[in-house]
Amino acid sequence: MSLLLAGAATSASAYADSKPPVETRQGGYVALGDSFASGVGAGASSGNCRRAANAYPALWAAAHHGEPFGFAACSGAKIHDVVTSQLSGLSPRTALVSLTVGGNDIGFADVMKTCVARGEKACLESVARADRTMDHALPSAYDGLLQRVTKAAPHARVIVLGYPHLYADRACAAGMVTRRSQSALNAAADHLDRVIAGRARAHKGAVFADVRPAFAGHGVCSADSWINPPSLLTADVSYHPTAQGQRRGYLPALGTATRS
Repeated sequence: MSLLLAGAATSASAYADSKPPVETRQGGYVALGDSFASGVGAGASSGNCRRAANAYPALWAAAHHGEPFGFAACSGAKIHDVVTSQLSGLSPRTALVSLTVGGNDIGFADVMKTCVARGEKACLESVARADRTMDHALPSAYDGLLQRVTKAAPHARVIVLGYPHLYADRACAAGMVTRRSQSALNAAADHLDRVIAGRARAHKGAVFADVRPAFAGHGVCSADSWINPPSLLTADVSYHPTAQGQRRGYLPALGTATRS
């Protein structure tokens, strides 16, 4: 289980010294957020932030190649990190901002490690702690973030993308995580998305993009999973979207939200 611990620690610590590349700090589209936005688990990535060409922001930019693009999302980022280290790419010229963040603020990595390594009881307790954080600390932090984004990019459309269910709706019969824990993890994703969606709807100019419908039937243990399964050999990408998840789950959600 030490590989799980090491993988999570690497993602969290790598963020500290990261900055958006200088040449992309001013642009029409700026992508903010954590490892779900930087593309961890979706193929080859680069730098401390582990930004991947298969990440949904990079795919969007490739399809809209005439627009300047700032890829600031970074593996391990929390809301505070986005505020302090990712907003430099925003300006009054920015037209579109995408954002996926919040999982690390509720202890996503710790919850996953607990559910894989310590059994059902500890998993459910860990999920319950995350639920309390969602209700008490996350809303005000999200409000502050969205206010800062709007202040830095007053003319931008802000798309806040949520998180998918990790497991298929039909629970796995076997594996490192029990059926009850799988259900609890999916319920926690629903809770997190409700909180994030509520804050986005309360903020003028922001739109919530729900990725769960696209990922339905494509969680861990499905015949066509778009989520990397838990593994001791690839702990650093466990529970992150695959390239298919980015391309067929997150990217269409972003596109739909830009037209809403």
